[in-house]
Amino acid sequence: MTSRRTFLHTTALAGLATTISPGTLWSATRPAKDKLGVALVGLGYYSTDLLAPALQKTKNCYLAGIVTGTPEKAEKWKKQYNIPDKNIYSYQTFDQIANNPDIDVIYVVLPPSMHEEYVVRAAKMGKHVWVEKPMAVTAKECQNMIDACAKNKVSLAVGYRLHHEPNTQEYVKGLRDGKIGKILMVSCAAGYYDARTNHWKQKKEMGGGVMYDMGVYVLQGARLATGEEPIAVTAQQYTSRPDVYKNGLDETSMAQLIFPSGARASVQTSYGMNMNFLDVTGSKGSLRLEPYSAYNGQKGIWSGGGKIEHPYEVPMQQTMQMDDDALAIMNKKPMMAPGEEGLRDIKIVEAIYAAAKSGKEVKIS
Repeated sequence: MTSRRTFLHTTALAGLATTISPGTLWSATRPAKDKLGVALVGLGYYSTDLLAPALQKTKNCYLAGIVTGTPEKAEKWKKQYNIPDKNIYSYQTFDQIANNPDIDVIYVVLPPSMHEEYVVRAAKMGKHVWVEKPMAVTAKECQNMIDACAKNKVSLAVGYRLHHEPNTQEYVKGLRDGKIGKILMVSCAAGYYDARTNHWKQKKEMGGGVMYDMGVYVLQGARLATGEEPIAVTAQQYTSRPDVYKNGLDETSMAQLIFPSGARASVQTSYGMNMNFLDVTGSKGSLRLEPYSAYNGQKGIWSGGGKIEHPYEVPMQQTMQMDDDALAIMNKKPMMAPGEEGLRDIKIVEAIYAAAKSGKEVKIS
């Protein structure tokens, strides 16, 4: 097991860890552009309320096209964002994007069960790919996506917005610099009350369940805080609404992670309660962030004094994320959150589900 601590010490942008994805390869014949055209696939809440507005503020990319199965949405977006007819696609015409030079990046914003299919199809078109979290439902699907992008020499990035924002970068750098000494314990929570009953998040076959969605945030918190990958996990899952979260689908998940250094992490995530914090205890002090993963920013305080609070307005995180990823493509640099980063989280998610089901500790290789 290789520790992420080495990567975190050497990577750019405040020590946020990445490895060079085999998908971060580029065609030598791709023409240079000042701004990359992005097509959003799936026009649900996240695309409508966050990504599209963010793309109006980006410097390195712009909203060039859309893919939707709803004609009414297509018409509305066409008028609102002045999108040409030739850049509007349905799921039946999706593969025709291959012939459209206006579109450089395909951003997959669909239910997790659909990610693998559309990422692989986008890669085969020779288009760069961004995919929302969770990256996929299984580690095998994640690997297939990574392999497809590598084979077709296009980049692949996961929509981990927190990697791109200054509060996260500041606290990670402080921890790496030894501000609170050796990391001993991490506690991280992310959850909200979801009143919906028929969304994909409540459908197992579509990649639903809280551990896949909000759970990725707490895994990121534990991994970024320790700078390591967990080697074992125990877990518990339950629901207070069995009529909504059926067939073993988790409304609330809790897990305990063991890291190579001996550090421990306790993480909690839920669709049944509001919570959002990160506590890190070290040998020489502590750090608390609350909120830890909010769209409108994070707030942190070190035990020895000093605050972490870079203010900004929604949707600045998404703007920074897409600008960073577009610039990396244009400069032929690694993604800050490549496919391998998403794969690591899904391996842990799978282990958590296995541990919750068995009631036993599960090793993570």
